Amino acid sequence: MVSKSLELIFDFGSPNAYLTLKVLPELLERTGADLIITPCLLGGIFKATGNKAPMIQYAEAPAKLAYENLEMRRFIARHGLTKFRLNPHFPVNTLTIMRGAVVAGDEGNLDDYVDAVNRAMWEDGLKMDDPEVIATFLSANGFDGPALLARAQEPEIKARLVANTEAAVARGVFGIPTFFVGDEMFFGKDRLDQVEEALRD
Repeated sequence: MVSKSLELIFDFGSPNAYLTLKVLPELLERTGADLIITPCLLGGIFKATGNKAPMIQYAEAPAKLAYENLEMRRFIARHGLTKFRLNPHFPVNTLTIMRGAVVAGDEGNLDDYVDAVNRAMWEDGLKMDDPEVIATFLSANGFDGPALLARAQEPEIKARLVANTEAAVARGVFGIPTFFVGDEMFFGKDRLDQVEEALRD
């Protein structure tokens, strides 16, 4: 049997990426697919593509923004994601924790890192652009916080995050969460049915 992969273009700054990751395990189990998480910078993607966050994009269309929020509440209710909270410090600058994701990928524990930092961002409401907060949280959750943050400042780690982001834009990515099944791109948590269909084909 040929192994199937689902790639997720990811940044902790997207609440929809958090919500998506909460429901993906069942989809992966149903399809037998493996998940590949590719850390990218949402801000860099926005800058390169001219896209904007919904709260900015729809600032002058309040009905559209209200509907976006309604869809999010429906998704949360449908999947019982009761731990989700909008981060009180939002928008959070995710540069440091995304560099940390590249480090975690290098060290073979990206999944655990993503689970932990997502919890900090979208359940515990921590200010995850404060290095002291990041280090303390990571150290309390099975990581060597200071060592990971030190590696996150290495030029090679910084360059790889930039390269990931540029490569995603070159593939047509304009926001997060974006999925790839082979060369087929799908955007947003509302496309998970299409993602599953593509994985079954």
